[in-house]
Amino acid sequence: MISLDNIHSFTQFQRQAKAFADKVRASQTPMVLTVNGEAALVLHEAHAFQKLLDRLAELENELEALKLQTLRHDIQIGLDQADRGEFSDASIEDIKAEGRRRLAAQKQS
Repeated sequence: MISLDNIHSFTQFQRQAKAFADKVRASQTPMVLTVNGEAALVLHEAHAFQKLLDRLAELENELEALKLQTLRHDIQIGLDQADRGEFSDASIEDIKAEGRRRLAAQKQS
């Protein structure tokens, strides 16, 4: 989380670069640098940033695994229903149209 007291102007950073770098290294938290009052850059300690990237990659992998697990589960449900004779004779076009209708309804709510 970026603290409001860790937002500084780029001009200030240029004047006191070493002090700002030392502060970021010591705190292991990012610092926002502004240009013309707008957030423009983020200064972050390299190892802390790498840890953040590594964690993001882990979470992305976990999400993909969960998606795959859910897909396999849903396919198995469909196969089980087909084995029991519980299926529809709807065409692929009917199924697509129903999916589009549901997506449109979700976007409206």
